[in-house]
Amino acid sequence: MLMDILRGIWESSGFVALSWKHLVMIAVACILIYLAIVRKFEPLLLLPIAFGILLVNLPLTGLMQGPAGDGPGGLLYYLYQGVKLGIYPSLIFLGIGAMTDFGPLIARPSALLMGAGAQFGIWTAFVLAIMLGFNPGDAASIGIIGGADGPTAIYLTSRLAPERLPAIAIAAYSYMALIPMIQPPVMRALTTKKEREIVMTQTRAVSKTEKVCFPILITILCVLLLPEVAPLIGMLMLGNLFREAGVVERLSDTAQNALINIVTIFLGVTVGATAAAETFLHPETLMIIGLGLAAFLFSTVGGLLIGKLMCWATKGKINPLIGSAGVSAVPMAARVSHIEGQRANPANFLLMHAMGPNVAGVIGSAVAAGILLSLLG
Repeated sequence: MLMDILRGIWESSGFVALSWKHLVMIAVACILIYLAIVRKFEPLLLLPIAFGILLVNLPLTGLMQGPAGDGPGGLLYYLYQGVKLGIYPSLIFLGIGAMTDFGPLIARPSALLMGAGAQFGIWTAFVLAIMLGFNPGDAASIGIIGGADGPTAIYLTSRLAPERLPAIAIAAYSYMALIPMIQPPVMRALTTKKEREIVMTQTRAVSKTEKVCFPILITILCVLLLPEVAPLIGMLMLGNLFREAGVVERLSDTAQNALINIVTIFLGVTVGATAAAETFLHPETLMIIGLGLAAFLFSTVGGLLIGKLMCWATKGKINPLIGSAGVSAVPMAARVSHIEGQRANPANFLLMHAMGPNVAGVIGSAVAAGILLSLLG
């Protein structure tokens, strides 16, 4: 009798259904957890993503299973609808807007050029994906990884290539989290020590009126030009208006803290949970991840080259390292530019200067997504 009970427990356990593919994905999840906790590679993103990968690859949990008959679906299946329907990306943008100071961009509008240059990887990867046989919708979704903007990547992919969402989301957020590993070698390869040592002067003070008018004007211009980006740009600029208006501190605080933290948990875990071994471990997935890395690298290169051009045009007043911050991973990319600048010159403080291209990249990646949606949607 006891043996029958033990046999029944064993046969209903996940161990029976465990395959080598599950073990591979569990190992990947553990590596990402290590990078998040021990190496501190953007743990706010990487830790929930990694744990989502772990959960979904433990067999027979049914966490991502949809409703069957009269039975309910799994917990993560319902939470994932916020990703699938584009709700979480827009709410994340609301929080990002509330946390973002557009002052450095307003003070130095030329930073828009570096933000635009850092979208180079999007178009390069798009062309490469087409050449490798992906359809235009898939290619656009792969290319947007180069913007280093997870919410934008999810929003675009859910519209153009929903079946590619697991691979695109994992690649986009993983590369964002691994910026401290990916960008510095490219930055050192494309700049000289003399360029990295450049100390930039303080930008002008930006008035409150400018900061309040900025989100309103950007919303009008971008949404009239590209109506498809209204959910992203609209929420980004609404959050920023909460911050700068000075009359809705409670709303601004909620968007900056409680709301974005809750949505980040849901988004991270459910994005990770899309990486089930059965659907994730395919050659095409590896191609998408490889093309996503190429997109990210080319975006970094594009921003740096524009930074070098501006350094030459201003006779050495612009440190080209801030160009790499044109990818829209805020504030990770700006922080990396600052760290590299300090390695070359301990008296170098590039963080606020790098924030100009960094926030320009947020707008740039959303605009690039809007262009792709208008062409292919």
